[in-house]
Amino acid sequence: MTDRSNTPPLRAVRIAAKCPICEKPGTVQFRPFCSKRCANVDLGRWLKEGYRVATDEAPAEDEGEGAEPGSTRQTG
Repeated sequence: MTDRSNTPPLRAVRIAAKCPICEKPGTVQFRPFCSKRCANVDLGRWLKEGYRVATDEAPAEDEGEGAEPGSTRQTG
């Protein structure tokens, strides 16, 4: 049996992350980005649906052309 009372506790080591947009070192204020500009570039990509996961599935028939989801046409 080993004596663990003398062993210091393990600590997590944080690796300096690079900005995912420009690969400069990230800053604490805009983590994981290096600046507000890079954070806004990433946000713009999300809002424009620039990040997508490739699938083999075809889009549903109600997506794409036609009325917006939840909208109804009223006559009268």
